[in-house]
Amino acid sequence: MAKTVKTTYFCKHCGAESPKWVGRCPSCGEWNTLIEEPVAPKTNKGRLIGGDNREPIVPVKISEVKAEALPRIKLPSGELNRVLGGGLVPGSIILIGGEPGIGKSTLVLQNVLRIRSRRVLYVSGEESPQQLRMRADRIAGGHMDCECYLLCETSLENIFASIKANPPGLVIVDSIQTIASDTLESAAGSVSQVRECAAALLRYAKETSTPVILIGHINKEGTIAGPKVLEHIVDAVVQFEGDRQYMYRILRSIKNRFGNTSEIGIYEMKEDGLREVTNPSEMLLSQSDAVLSGTAIGVTIDGARPFLIEVQALVSTAAYGTAQRSVTGFDQRRMNMLLAVLEKRVGFKLAQKDVFLNIAGGLRVSDPAMDLAVICAILSSNVDTAVNKGICFTGEVGLSGEIRPVTRIEQRIGEAAKLGFDAIVVPARNLKGVRTQQLGIKIIEVARVEDAFRHLFMTAQNPS
Repeated sequence: MAKTVKTTYFCKHCGAESPKWVGRCPSCGEWNTLIEEPVAPKTNKGRLIGGDNREPIVPVKISEVKAEALPRIKLPSGELNRVLGGGLVPGSIILIGGEPGIGKSTLVLQNVLRIRSRRVLYVSGEESPQQLRMRADRIAGGHMDCECYLLCETSLENIFASIKANPPGLVIVDSIQTIASDTLESAAGSVSQVRECAAALLRYAKETSTPVILIGHINKEGTIAGPKVLEHIVDAVVQFEGDRQYMYRILRSIKNRFGNTSEIGIYEMKEDGLREVTNPSEMLLSQSDAVLSGTAIGVTIDGARPFLIEVQALVSTAAYGTAQRSVTGFDQRRMNMLLAVLEKRVGFKLAQKDVFLNIAGGLRVSDPAMDLAVICAILSSNVDTAVNKGICFTGEVGLSGEIRPVTRIEQRIGEAAKLGFDAIVVPARNLKGVRTQQLGIKIIEVARVEDAFRHLFMTAQNPS
C-alpha cells in the first residue's frame, strides 16, 4: 500500500497550525488564511522520562552562569549598528523584512561590499550573479576589495554543502522565501518550508557562532508567511519602512534579543544606494525662505531620536457641498478628532470646508505630540495667516481642548534649540524638573487650544 502523506493546515499570516480547515484563524483572527500543506515525518521521538538510557542533561544554576559582555561585529553602516544595538552578535540570526523593492537587498549588499575582516557568503535565490554584479558596480563604483562570495542556489542541502566546503564568517540569505529543503514536499515559500529552513539556519548559527542575516518579503497586508512566521525563531527582526515614491527609508527594530527596540535608522535612497541621514531634522524641514500660510513645525520622537517635521495643511471651501478629508502621513481619524475639538472648543466652523493634511518628506508619524502642530497648521491655513518660521510646537490635544504633557520634553526642546529655532510652544506644567535657562530657547507654555490660537497669531508673530 502506498504510504499516506500526513497534512495539516497552516495560517499564512501568523504560522499557527490547525488539524482542520477553519474560516478564521484561531490565533491571529484573520479570515481565509489557512492553507493545507504536507508535514515532514518525524525521524526521532521526543525524549520521555525513563524512555531511554541516555544520560540526563544537568541544568545550570543561574547564579553560576558567567555574565560576559557579548562581542559585537561592527558593520560599515552606523545606522544599522544603532538599530541592532551596536552590531552583529556572533551566532545570531537577523531577519530584515519589508515590502518588495523597498531597498533591503541594497542595504545588505552595500554593507557586505565594505567588509574586509571576514569571508561573506551571499546566497541569492532570486537573482543571477550577473544581476548582483551590476548592482554591486552601481553601489561600489567598481571598487570591490572584499571577501564576498556569491551562491545562487535555492536548495537548502546544496547551501549547507557549500558552507561545509568553505566555512564563511557571515551568511546572507536573500530571500528566505525562495529556499526549500528536499525533505519537505511542499513548495518553496510555504509556511512549512520557511519554518524548517529558518530552523536549520538557526541551528547552524548557534553551533558555529556564525551570524546569519535573512531577507524576507512582506506585502502591505502582511499575508506572506516569511517575516510573520520567523519572528519567533530569529533573534532580531528589523523592518524596512517607507514609500517607494519618496526618497526616505526608516529602519526600525521590532524585536531584538541583544538590544532595545527604541532605536531607528534613517536612510535616503540615491542612485548609488542608500545614504545615512545623521541629522533628519535638517533634511525634513523646508529650506525655502518664503513665508506661507498652512505650515507649522512639529517636534516628534520616533524611537529614541527627536527630530522636527514640517506639517502642511490646506483649508478651503467645499466645492461640491460635501467636505473632503485627505491625510498623508498622519492618522485620519485623529485629524477628524482634532477638527471636532477646533469646532467645539475654539469656535471654528470647519464642517463645510475641505481639509487636506500632509506630513512633509513622505514619513508617517504616530506621535501624539504632533497634535499641536497639526492644529496650528490647520488654523494658519483657515485664516490665511503664516506662522513665524522661528517657532515650533509640541503637545498632545485632549477632547476637552486641553494641551496635555508629552514625554521627553527636554529632548524635544534641545533638538529645537540645536537647529536654531527662536521659540517652542509646549504644554503647561510639562517643565517640572527641567532647567529651562540652560536650553537656550524661549519656551511658551499653553494649557488649552485657545491659548495656542492666541500665541499662534500674537506671540508667534514676534517670538522674541
